[in-house]
Formats: sequence, C-alpha cells, structure tokens
Amino acid sequence: MLMNIDLEKSYDVCRQLTLSHYENFPVASWLIPRIKRKHIFAVYAFARIADDIADEGDESKDQKKEHLKIYRDDFLNNSNFNNYPHFPALWATINKFDIPTVLFTDLIEAFIQDNEKSIYDNFDELLNYCSKSANPVGRIILHLFNYKNEKMFQLSDNICTALQLTNFWQDLSLDLKKGRCYLPQDDLRKFKVSIDELKSQKFNCEVRELIKFQIDRTLKLFRDGEELLNHLQGLLKLEIKLTILGGRRIINKIERMNYNTLADRPKISLFDKLSLLFRLILS
Repeated sequence: MLMNIDLEKSYDVCRQLTLSHYENFPVASWLIPRIKRKHIFAVYAFARIADDIADEGDESKDQKKEHLKIYRDDFLNNSNFNNYPHFPALWATINKFDIPTVLFTDLIEAFIQDNEKSIYDNFDELLNYCSKSANPVGRIILHLFNYKNEKMFQLSDNICTALQLTNFWQDLSLDLKKGRCYLPQDDLRKFKVSIDELKSQKFNCEVRELIKFQIDRTLKLFRDGEELLNHLQGLLKLEIKLTILGGRRIINKIERMNYNTLADRPKISLFDKLSLLFRLILS
C-alpha cells in the first residue's frame, strides 16, 4: 500500500501539471469546491498525458498508438509510477468515488482513434467518436460530485458532445491543416463541398450552409442537455452553466462571422469571460 506521503506527492504532481496548462482547463476554476479540486486535477493529468502522447513529439502514428496502448495497460495495472507518477492519485480518486474505469479507457481509445481516422462518413460516426472523446469527462465529473443517475448521464452526454462539436467547428481551419476533417462526408456531398475547397479556404454559400447545418445540430444538443442544470446543486451547477454559456458564446461568434471559420478562429476574450460571469451572477 502506498504511504500517505507518496499519495500526497502524486496529487501534487497532478496539481502542478494542471496549473501549467491552466489556460486550456476550464473545469477546476474557483467555482469548484477546494475539497474536490485535487480529484479534478488527477483526472486532468490522466487526460493531459494521453493527449500529449497522441499529439506531441516526432513518433509516427503507429508508434503513438502503441504508446497509448501501453499507457492504457499501465493505467489498468496501476503500474509504471516512474513514468506516470499521477497514477496513485488517480486510482485513489477512482476508488473513492467508484468511477468506472471504462470512462478512462474510452478516452484513450478516442486518442488512439485520432491516429487512425481523419475523416468521418456520417454524423453517427462523429457522435460515436464524441461518446469516447468528450462524454466520459462529464460522467466522471458527475461521479466526483456523487451524482450517479442514468438520466443525468444522458443529459451530460448531450452537453459534452455539443461542446466537442463546437470545438470542431471553431477549429475547422486548424484541423484541416493537420489533415483532419470532422465535417461528415455525407454532409459534404449533400452541400456539394469538397475537402480540397475547404483546405483552400474557399468560402461560398454552399460552405456557409454546410457549417450552419452543423451549428444548428450542435445547438439542439445544447438544448437537449440543459435540463441537467435542474438536477444539479451548488457550485457545480454554476460551473456547468458557465461552461454551457461559454460554448454558446463561441457559437454566437461563429454566427456573427457568417459561419466562416475557414478564415478565422473565434475565441473567448477577457471581455467575453467577464460578460459570461456577470450573466451567470444575474441569472
């Protein structure tokens, strides 16, 4: 059994890793109770390292896939602490809140899929990807706050998928440069748009209608998930509401850009953050 000091050091590793990437981490904000933060940090450390394996470095795609599989196996065996000192803290959190390990292995499977698949034939395929890349995060957060209701899990899935899709449409130009396209291929055909046109940043009415179609789908998912707020209490409710408002603000910016995310990437500014915070307080 790990000594307490070892576990404390492991949680500190997670905290340091999280804070070093804090600009990309909206969950462990001041709205999250301090007693929960170390557990949020442990979950983030797990996902951050998997993401780095998948996207960083000079390894080939096959090498990254093998590296991710080794990471998955080391996680399941709770081993290789020299390379992954965050594992003791993560497992302490998993055991404390009885979190299903499949939620973590699904995240790794999504990172593996990123190195196997760069285009999606249809929206159902994209939703399946989101079920592994995004939805586990929401379910893990609910477990950390002792919510274990299947209806709440489903509502959370809608929100997390909507947030993931929002990120896809926000990062459209960046992903195309990396050789990835999350716009479903059957929709490209439906709107008579080719990937080559998108890569060349050719924006016309067909591209506009294609992206608008995806935005409308995404907004429906937000609407379908927002009932979750009625089942939450305390600071978590405020945190999730702020996260939803942030996603919707990105969509609002895309709409104001006339859906042309080929030319520019919409961002949340400091003013946007303050505006969202005031809106949250006054609601």
